[in-house]
Amino acid sequence: MDNVLLINASTRGSASIGLRLASELLDCIRQRHAQATVTLRDLAAEPLAPLSAGYATALTRLTPAHDPVFASSEALVGELERCDLLLIATPMHNFTVPAVLKLWIDHVLRINRTFIAGPDGKVGLLVDRPVYVIVSSGGFHRGARARQPDFLSAYLRHVLGTLGLQNVHFVYLEGLAINEQAVLAATTQARLQLAGHPLFGDLVTPA
Repeated sequence: MDNVLLINASTRGSASIGLRLASELLDCIRQRHAQATVTLRDLAAEPLAPLSAGYATALTRLTPAHDPVFASSEALVGELERCDLLLIATPMHNFTVPAVLKLWIDHVLRINRTFIAGPDGKVGLLVDRPVYVIVSSGGFHRGARARQPDFLSAYLRHVLGTLGLQNVHFVYLEGLAINEQAVLAATTQARLQLAGHPLFGDLVTPA
């Protein structure tokens, strides 16, 4: 485990419960892999530029990857290619991914670079690696208490699979807008779930 890429899509900064949990996971990785380096791509603190008309045109032509129009996309794809593990901390906005994460997806999901399209559909070009997605929501979207649909999980799983990333694990922090007890219950359950994975066996779970 040499390189970890953390994608943060929360606008709450250090107050983000999902980002705090991701930081705990990074601490666990560092305990077992002291040499590991972490790249933080904070999509809220450093927003990506929207895709340009030139970018859209370049996708329809045999434009080389080193063309300046793909500079931002290449930087983001390079981060993905170099990482051994991908962490994504994201809230659920209006039943799906926030706009900043959708824009990151649009930069990295690029035909003839991270996937190819053939008669049988799209095939990812990235080497598979573990992906952990921490999803934070104010309400509930699973189980008996669900009061809203979840379009985020299936969409992200499909997007990541299209890149070639199939080893995807979702961790849910639900009911965070209710009260502090609900926050504690959600984070405790998430820690217990993650502690069952070899990488995060050192994760501390509250009594």
